[in-house]
Amino acid sequence: MFKQLKPAILMLLLMTVVTGLIYPFLTTGVAQLAFPREANGSLIEQQGKIVGSSLIGQQFTETKYFWGRLSAAGTYPYNASASGGSNFGPLNPALADASKARVDALVKADQDAGLKRVKAVPIDLITASASGLDPHISVAAAEYQMQRVAKVRSLPEAKVREMIAANTEGKWLGVFGDARVNVLKLNLSLDAMK
Repeated sequence: MFKQLKPAILMLLLMTVVTGLIYPFLTTGVAQLAFPREANGSLIEQQGKIVGSSLIGQQFTETKYFWGRLSAAGTYPYNASASGGSNFGPLNPALADASKARVDALVKADQDAGLKRVKAVPIDLITASASGLDPHISVAAAEYQMQRVAKVRSLPEAKVREMIAANTEGKWLGVFGDARVNVLKLNLSLDAMK
C-alpha cells in the first residue's frame, strides 16, 4: 500500500503545481500580452475615471438615456457577482408581470417626453437576458427609444440616429448574430455632446 501511496502523492503535488500555478500564470501572461484591454475587463474610462465596462450592462432609468435589457442578476441590477437570468418560463405569470411592468415604464417615459407610441416594443426591452449582464440592445430597441431621447435632450432625431449608428456593432465575424448597440457607450457619447 505504501508503495502506491508515494507515486500518488507525487502526482498530486505535480498536478497541483502544473494546474494550480503554472497554467494560470501562463494563460494570464499570454492574455495580458495578446489582449491587455480585454484581459483587464474592457473598462471604459472618461477623464481618468473608470465609468464601466463595455461587457457589463448598467442600469439607466432617466428618460434622457437609452435603457438596456432588464437584469435579473442578484439583488441589484447588473451585479456581475450574481450573474443569472430570471429562469421564468413562458407560462410563468411572473414573466408576464415583469414584461407588463417594463412596457408600462417605457410608455410612461414616452408620456413624460410628450410622445405617443403605436409601435410594438422590441422584445429585448421587456425581457431579461440570460446572464442578466447584457450590455447591448438591438438596433430596433435603440430606434424605439430614439424619439424619446432626442426630445428630452432637445436634439434632432437625425443626430441621435447618427450616434446609434456610430455605436452599433455588426454581426460577429460578419455572419453570426445580429447587429447590436452598446448602451453604455451610446449614453456616454450622448453625454459627451454637451
